[in-house]
Amino acid sequence: MLIRLLRQHLGRYRRLLVVLLALQLVQSVASLYLPTLNADIIDRGVVTGETSTIWRLGGVMLLVTLVQVGFSIGAVYVGSRAAMGFGRDVRSALFHRVTAFSAREVALFGAPSLITRITNDVQQVQLLVAMTCTMAIAAPITVVGGVVMALRQDAGLSWLLAVSLPVLAGSLGLVVSRMLPKFRLMQERIDNINRVLREQITGMRVVRAFVREPQEVARFDAVNQDLTRTSLSAGRLMAFMFPIVLLVINASSVAVIWFGAGRISRGEMTVGSLVAFLSYFTLILIAVMMGTFVAIMAPRAAVCAERIQQVLDTPTSVLVPHEPVAALRERGSVELRDVGFGYPGAESPVLAGITLRSLPGQTTAIIGSTGSGKTTLVNLVARLVDATTGAVLVGGVDVRELDPEVLWQRIGLVPQKPYLFSGTVATNLRYGKPDATDEELWAALEVAQARDFVAAMPGGLDAEVAQGGSNVSGGQRQRLAIARALVRRPEVYLFDDSFSALDLATDARLRAALAPHTRDATVLVVAQRVSTIAGADQILVLEDGVPVGLGSHEDLLVTCPTYVEIVDSQASTREAA
Repeated sequence: MLIRLLRQHLGRYRRLLVVLLALQLVQSVASLYLPTLNADIIDRGVVTGETSTIWRLGGVMLLVTLVQVGFSIGAVYVGSRAAMGFGRDVRSALFHRVTAFSAREVALFGAPSLITRITNDVQQVQLLVAMTCTMAIAAPITVVGGVVMALRQDAGLSWLLAVSLPVLAGSLGLVVSRMLPKFRLMQERIDNINRVLREQITGMRVVRAFVREPQEVARFDAVNQDLTRTSLSAGRLMAFMFPIVLLVINASSVAVIWFGAGRISRGEMTVGSLVAFLSYFTLILIAVMMGTFVAIMAPRAAVCAERIQQVLDTPTSVLVPHEPVAALRERGSVELRDVGFGYPGAESPVLAGITLRSLPGQTTAIIGSTGSGKTTLVNLVARLVDATTGAVLVGGVDVRELDPEVLWQRIGLVPQKPYLFSGTVATNLRYGKPDATDEELWAALEVAQARDFVAAMPGGLDAEVAQGGSNVSGGQRQRLAIARALVRRPEVYLFDDSFSALDLATDARLRAALAPHTRDATVLVVAQRVSTIAGADQILVLEDGVPVGLGSHEDLLVTCPTYVEIVDSQASTREAA
């Protein structure tokens, strides 16, 4: 998965990588030439006492060092640009894939896991690319070049290389192989801690209301301890690698000096050659150690790449047609033809046998017990999910054949859980119509019964709104979400239980104000209160995802026992109150 991800997203940086390879090659050759110059200074200058030779070769060493430093800086710069660009591209690909997901795919992965994959997982792979560009590319050049240069100095000590390199590579390979499952488990632990933390922050009021702080602290501590234990286990393996590298380097250096001294005493090599051979030997092992840094991160990056690729390889169940219809056949009509919806592997469908037609100027209400599929039906019309059987038509066109942009431009959705974005009241209201004037915004707020409290906020339309609308009440949040849909003036309004947080008086005023505003539009309303939908042109009654009644309020009181039960239960509740 890691190789596949790199191949997909590093291709556009091929030129940068070629430049990087050239820069790394030059700086590696320069660093490999320095020990030879040092050997010449010792043998031809220090030993013979020729100061002029020392100065001349020292100047050459200084020039080579400057070349090495300059090309190293260039390599780091080019490598960083490639790595950062790679990370940006992968994050962008993930973002666009996730935003194309339907509710089914989002639920499959879970929001905390998707956030972790877009942030932490991409960062780990990006770090691997950066380290590879700055270290790993130079490492094999240094190893190969170092072996050649060391053999040129003295072939008699080459057997030490043949012993040290396999020992080092084998030891590191054994440790890295054991780290892979640890890092896979670590990413899962990070998902868990993100999930728990997100739930606790979002549900802070509930936690405090039920005095569950000790239990939530214990719950967070449990997932935190799991992550800590996994991290410590991986960290111990990681810490074990460096002593291995240092042990091999130091033991090999002692062996080089030990056996090299014997060869010098026998006149088989010079002091300069021994110093150069030791330098090359150290450079080779340091290059292996640099490769070790990359090897340390490779297992974790491989796990992260696998998780990233899972998201990128998951197709959305809401597909854009190859030849989408770009125009509606009729204005604003909504029709469901024997529609059913079920999740893969579920024992029973969420919806089955839904047939309904609503025309502009009509209000269609949907009512039923909790879990009867009301929100799912609204999501089918907005094509947040696709029907598994039957067809959903908007404007006379099957939504699966319609250009999604055309569909969504015709729809104004007020979801069951209204969400406001951080910014101002104006930026939230203009979310569906960026060019809306202030007069249009105030008019929408007037209809949504939100003008008074917005005018009372510091700044009015420019009043700050916190993320999720956490600085306004639930009823205010619902009214702002309704105003956001009204600003757009769509052909189809979808109100998914959008009046539940309103008191009866505000609900009545809002519905009265909505009537002339939505006179030419098709309106679908999901509601729990009978008083909210009693005046609808037709009411669809759902029970366990199956339609059990369709008609006006008066008709259903005669023909639908389920609707009568709902009316009686709410009437009894009001009488008791």
